[in-house]
Amino acid sequence: MGAYGVAFGAASVASGFSVLQSCLISLLTFSGASQFAAVGVLGAGGNPLSAIATASLLGVRNGLYGVIMAPRLKVRGFKRIVAAQITIDESTAVSLGAEGRTPDSGRQGFWLTGAGVYIFWNLFTLAGALGAQAMGDARAWGLDSAVPAAFLGLVWPRLKTNGDRLLAVVSVVFAIAMTPILPAGLPIIATAFIAVAIGLRR
Repeated sequence: MGAYGVAFGAASVASGFSVLQSCLISLLTFSGASQFAAVGVLGAGGNPLSAIATASLLGVRNGLYGVIMAPRLKVRGFKRIVAAQITIDESTAVSLGAEGRTPDSGRQGFWLTGAGVYIFWNLFTLAGALGAQAMGDARAWGLDSAVPAAFLGLVWPRLKTNGDRLLAVVSVVFAIAMTPILPAGLPIIATAFIAVAIGLRR
């Protein structure tokens, strides 16, 4: 998570955001994939609407996690707002993986993982943003490779069938082919429609 946070901070500054703006994105959005998408689209010259659409599309999964976690956490008021903020891939995965041990282990896993990732993600975003200022053009260091590597790490275990793998390859090829043609951010959105179409056909 630290390396991923550093990569985001550096990529954000390299895309023209200030250190303060980079840190605010992490503090308020707190969804790595959405943050990278928004910064990447704007940094590539895309318009804000395209950046918001791409980031929102990637953030939909957090809303689905919320549907899964709400009946397990049973929180209200301000605590519910905090729980919504830290409902991410890691906190959901740890919570669901731990809930078979004791009745409270799933909830403890959620809160400890979510809070820990939130703290370290933001600290390392700051470190990456400050480091990017010190080292000049962060893109020359290849930190942007952390993004596809992280996505590959998240997606790879989910590709269990030949159909899943074919869908992934078709989406990658389509996104690469459309990158020079479509405005920044739209190739990613277009691949989501491919996935939905194939999913409905199944």
